Amino acid sequence: MSLKEELKLKKGFDIVEHEAALNVYFTAACLKKRADAFFKSFSLTDVQFNVMMLLVYQAGPEGGLSQAQLSDMMLVNRANITTLIDRMEKAGFVIRTSDSADRRTNIIRLTAKGKNFYTKAEPYYDQQIKKMMTGLNQSEQKKLISTLEKVRAGLKE
Repeated sequence: MSLKEELKLKKGFDIVEHEAALNVYFTAACLKKRADAFFKSFSLTDVQFNVMMLLVYQAGPEGGLSQAQLSDMMLVNRANITTLIDRMEKAGFVIRTSDSADRRTNIIRLTAKGKNFYTKAEPYYDQQIKKMMTGLNQSEQKKLISTLEKVRAGLKE
């Protein structure tokens, strides 16, 4: 369905760039809405799950990431990372420890509770992601990735 139809617009778009950008924005909003509903069933936010996923897959052999590393890898404002980690620590999902090389730096690690929770949630997450992307075959998904990378590159100029 076209964006004009989905938004019940009376008139179409005069500028194709506007229609393309609005399609990306609207699609992202739809994905966010679906993600919020999915993660709510786990009493979690998408951002908290993202922290867990980064700690599982990006931490390396040392098993942790600094708050600065996490904020660089995440889709959130750097100023929000402390509050986010505070909430996750209070829930028992992560623990902060001082970096032995620089005591001003906190290293964030998953707790046993966090690892167990992530291990249980990940298969459902994988199913949801695959379900959300069923409208595109793998070749189309790769083309979408490439196209969006070009859009982001244009935003950096």
